[in-house]
Amino acid sequence: MVRVLLVSQRSDKIEQYSDLFKKLRYDFDTLSDETMVADYLSGAECDILVFDTLSSGINYDRLVKKIRSVLELSALLLIVGKDYSDKELLKQANALIYDDMNDELISSIFGMNVRMRTSLKKLSDTNRDLADSNYRLNALYATSSQFAGSLDKEKLIDYMLEGMDKALSYSLTSTLSFCHGEEPLLLINSLYELSEELINSLKMRAVLQYKSLFEGKELPYEVDAQTLKVRKLVKYSANRFNFTLFQYDNLFSPIALGDNFFGCVEIFKDVPFSDENATCFRTIAQQVTLPLKSATLYQDLQESNKKLERLERLKSEFISIVSHELRTPLTSIKNSLDIMLTGKCGDVTPSYEKFLEMAKRNSQRLSGIINDLLDLSKIEAGKMDYHFKNTDINSVIDYVKSSLTILAKDKGQEIVAVEGADLPQIYADSQRLEQVLTNLVSNAVKFTPEGKKITITSEFVNSSNLNYPDIFSDNLDKLNGDYILVSVKDEGIGIAYENLLHVFDKFAQIENSLSRKNGGSGLGLPIAKQLVEAHKGAIWCDSEPDKGSTFSFVVPIA
Repeated sequence: MVRVLLVSQRSDKIEQYSDLFKKLRYDFDTLSDETMVADYLSGAECDILVFDTLSSGINYDRLVKKIRSVLELSALLLIVGKDYSDKELLKQANALIYDDMNDELISSIFGMNVRMRTSLKKLSDTNRDLADSNYRLNALYATSSQFAGSLDKEKLIDYMLEGMDKALSYSLTSTLSFCHGEEPLLLINSLYELSEELINSLKMRAVLQYKSLFEGKELPYEVDAQTLKVRKLVKYSANRFNFTLFQYDNLFSPIALGDNFFGCVEIFKDVPFSDENATCFRTIAQQVTLPLKSATLYQDLQESNKKLERLERLKSEFISIVSHELRTPLTSIKNSLDIMLTGKCGDVTPSYEKFLEMAKRNSQRLSGIINDLLDLSKIEAGKMDYHFKNTDINSVIDYVKSSLTILAKDKGQEIVAVEGADLPQIYADSQRLEQVLTNLVSNAVKFTPEGKKITITSEFVNSSNLNYPDIFSDNLDKLNGDYILVSVKDEGIGIAYENLLHVFDKFAQIENSLSRKNGGSGLGLPIAKQLVEAHKGAIWCDSEPDKGSTFSFVVPIA
C-alpha cells in the first residue's frame, strides 16, 4: 500500500486530493500544522510527501530542514503556482504539480513517482542484500582460512563460533563440544550475563537435543546435564538475559562428518534469521568438521608415535641390558673353552676337540651378535663414540682385506683390492669405516659360493656421476660435492630388485636357501648404514639374482 502525506492549509485542495487518493487507493493522511509533520514522519513510513506551497501559513524551507533525513527516503511533490521560484526547495523536489492541473495529469505524476519509489526501494534492498551477502562471504572465507591453519580441535571450535558471530551477530550460542579434553563441555558465548537457572536450562536443552540426534541408536558419548561442565563468555555483563531468550529465533546443527561426531551447536538471535543466515550457519558448522577430523587423526597419530617412541626406548634399553648381561657369562665360556683346548685340564681326544671347536665357533658367533646389538643400541640412543680425523681410505681397505683373507681362503674364495691412486683424504673415524667395510666383505664371503672372487674398489667421484638404482634416489639425490666411493662386488646369489631396499632393514634376511644356511642376526647392514650416514655419506646396493651383488658407500672428502 502506498502511503501519502499531504501538508496543506487550503481546505479545497485537501478535499480535492483526498478524493484523488481514494480513487488511486492510496493510504493517506493530511496535516495543516507545520510542527506536527516531523513528529508524524518519525513514527510512520511515508512513500510520498505532498507540500502545498501555496499555503501561506507554512514555512516549507524550515520544515524541510527539520525532516531532511526523512526526505531522502521519500518522494517529495510540490503544489506550486506558475510563478513559483524557491530554488532551495526545488532542489529537494521530485516533481511539480501546478495548481491548475487536472486530476488525470496529477494521477500520472503520482503513478510515475510511485513506480520510481518502488524501483528505488528494490534497488536499495538489493544493494543491502548484496552487501550482507558479501559480508557473510568474507566472514566465511576468513573462517575457512582459520580452519585450514590449525590442527587444534579446541581452537577449531572457537574459530567456528567466531565465524558465526562475525557472519550472523548472534545473541547467544550454546555449543556442546566433545573436542575440549576427555569430558564433554558446554560452551556458552553470550551477549549478556546469564543466571544460574538459565544456564541449567541451556545445559538440559543441549543434552536433550544431543540425545535426540541418536534416538534409538547408541550414543557416541555419555552426557549428564547435572555434571556437564560449562565455559561461559559474556560480552556485556552489565545487561542480563532472562527466559525470554527461548522466544528468540534459533538455529540448531550437529557438528559431524560421517561416523565422526564432534558436538552440536545452537544459536539464538532477537530478530528472525533469514534463509541466507540459516545457510551460512549450516555452512560454517559443516566446514569445521573436516579440519576437526584431520585434527583427530593428527592427535591419534601423535599418541601412537609417543607409544612407539616409548616402546622403541624400552626395546633399546632391554637390548642393552640383555647384551651386557650375556657378555659376562659368554666371556667366561670362551675362556674356559680356550683353556680346555690347550689340554691344561686333561688330554683332549679328537672327539672332544671336535665338539670343543664347535662350541668355540658358536660362542664367537654369539659374541658377534651381542656386539652388533650393543652397537645398534648405542647408535639409536645417540651414544656411539666417533673419533674423526683425516684418513686414507686405502689403509682401511688394506686392513679389512688382510683381516678377512683367511676367512675367504677357507671357502676357496679370493679377495682382490683395486684401489684408486692418489685419492684425497676423508675426514672419518677409521675404526667405524673398518666396521662398515668388514660387514660388507663378510656378507660377500658368506653369500658367495666356493671358488668365486670378491673385489673391493675405491675411487674419487662427484655426486653428479654416481650410478645407483632408482629405489635409493630419495637419499642419494641429496648428495652434493666430491666423495670417495668404496664398492664391494661379489659373484654370489644376488638379490631381487624389490628386495634391495629391505637389505638395510633391521633383522632383515632375504629369504633363500643360502641365506637360511648361513643365518646371521640381520644387523650388520643396518649398522653399516647408520655409521655411513654418521659420516654424512650414503650406502646402497645393486644386484641381480644369480649374478652377484655390489654394495657401495660414499664418504665426503676432507
